[in-house]
Amino acid sequence: MPEIVGSILAWLVPAVIVFGVAAIALALIAWAVRRARRSPRARAAANQDRVRAGAALVRLDDEVGELDLEVGLSGALYGGGAPTSLRRARLTAQHVRDESFDEYRRISAPDVLPDDIRRSATRIERRANEALRAIASARSEHSAWVLANVSAASQVSAAQRRLDQLREGMGDPAALVAELSARFAEDEWADASRAAHDALAEAAEAQRHLDAAQALATDPSRSALAELGAAERALRQAEADARILEETHRLVLQAAQAVPGEIDAARTALRQAGVTREHLDAPDAARLGAELHALHAELESIEADAARRPSRTVDRIARLRDRLDLALGDARTAQQRLRGARTALPGTLAAARAAIAQAEASVVHARAGADARARLISSQRELAAARQAPDPVAALDAARRALRDAEDAKALADYARTGGT
Repeated sequence: MPEIVGSILAWLVPAVIVFGVAAIALALIAWAVRRARRSPRARAAANQDRVRAGAALVRLDDEVGELDLEVGLSGALYGGGAPTSLRRARLTAQHVRDESFDEYRRISAPDVLPDDIRRSATRIERRANEALRAIASARSEHSAWVLANVSAASQVSAAQRRLDQLREGMGDPAALVAELSARFAEDEWADASRAAHDALAEAAEAQRHLDAAQALATDPSRSALAELGAAERALRQAEADARILEETHRLVLQAAQAVPGEIDAARTALRQAGVTREHLDAPDAARLGAELHALHAELESIEADAARRPSRTVDRIARLRDRLDLALGDARTAQQRLRGARTALPGTLAAARAAIAQAEASVVHARAGADARARLISSQRELAAARQAPDPVAALDAARRALRDAEDAKALADYARTGGT
């Protein structure tokens, strides 16, 4: 019997050693592979893939914007709805763009593994390029139809009608800016002033190109397409700046109307927080008391300049209410949180709308990259969710996320415009 045990051990011990060493080696290899996949070099390579996918996504987003306008214009040329090929290409491209921006935003988080970034980036780039090819095919088909069936004179007339409608809709931009400048500080109406100046200049540029195209349209030996294209680009930018002017003017006036109510609501919230403080333990009461003192001082500072800077006032009060909620933490009852959310929500929604309008203007003028656009799209969705949420607490959380995302989008766009990468 001892001899048998000895024989087994003589065979088993070397085998255990061999397999143990092999297992350790395999574990070390697996660890090294995982380490390499998560190394700074792997992350840098994956980030390059993400940047390339973002560039394809930006091209797609620009093309979707162009296609939206082309679908609208083509309806007039066809005497009815837009052609099926254009409408189908637009719907497909919009779907791909929206899904791809969601995925791009996900892989932009710092904790995503390089392998996941590479796979998603490859998928984003492939789908964006497929959508771009579909757009190019539909646009080529449409252009061929236009050349065969629509005269240059007709296209000039259609563009001239749009320009006339734009000018009629804008009214007197200088009067809108003057109204704001007479009542408010310059930082409240500076964006409106820039938009008004740019819209007028772009409308004038569009008119010059249309006049040149009209002259060329009467000469069958020459082509008016170049001038028509230049007029269309100027007209589209003028329309975008006219929207910025109108939106800025509206938001500033709405903020001015909302300021007194927002200040009163903030005062009430601070008083209620003081009542809540009386029921807390001494350390928590002291902490909350110090924060309430700071918030009271902040509100007085806000109120001093509220009439001249209503948009900034609404924004600062929204942030003050956010700080108050953080300071209170779990000290409030569910009913108190609900009541606080109801009073904070209108101002936070207004601040988010204003921040999104500023971000949209920055993204348009900077022709910002995918990161800024992804943040802007996220802020727009969060704002829509805040408006639709039946629960005021959930709506307030969504509105605050919209405000933060809009600020990030504007910061990224402004950085790109000033020469950042």
